[in-house]
Amino acid sequence: MHYRKFGKTGQLSQLNKFCSKESENFHLLASQTPFSINDIDSLYELYKRLSSSIVEDGSIHKEELQFALFRNSKKQNLFADRIFDLFYVKRNGRIEFGEFVHSLSVFHPKTPDAVKIKCAFKLYDLRHTGYIEREELKEMVLALLKESDLVLSADIIETIVDKTFNEADIKGDGRIDQEEWEEYALKNPSLLKNMTLPYLMDITLAFPSFVLNSEAQESQL
Repeated sequence: MHYRKFGKTGQLSQLNKFCSKESENFHLLASQTPFSINDIDSLYELYKRLSSSIVEDGSIHKEELQFALFRNSKKQNLFADRIFDLFYVKRNGRIEFGEFVHSLSVFHPKTPDAVKIKCAFKLYDLRHTGYIEREELKEMVLALLKESDLVLSADIIETIVDKTFNEADIKGDGRIDQEEWEEYALKNPSLLKNMTLPYLMDITLAFPSFVLNSEAQESQL
């Protein structure tokens, strides 16, 4: 863990106070999520890298999240926007460290499916109405296909959307509410595949490779 530097030796008590507060915050985050203290420490290093990739202000902006996901801060993608929206709890234009950890915890393998299902519902509810409409479902399907570099014909996409929507819309009112979504997701666990990141089981092992890969890619830019 890299702590802030204080120039004068007389400021040792200030340094101790800072370190104690940071340690306390890390322990709190570990108690509220599936992450260990070591995981939180590694996520803090990752957070610092992301938060200084474009704008060095100690927090993550949408462009920096897109840069981390796509190595391109200008590439527009609905899926990236929705992920940012999930992280973006305080609505202040940036993702703070606590928000970053809590949001990543949703994708942890040990997080209950019930939590993942609710978060997935929020991702698909593009207009924040409390319902998923057919066009919203189609937009997210297209975004996920684009992120996976999968190319399907328009007819196949329409078939996928129609089948999913008809099965999920149990009440037949032309929209999917959270209760219907939960029931559909429980019957179709593959729907949650994108809501789990296996490497989060041990971020302390995954993080070094992320750094090396990231640095190698940056050197080629």
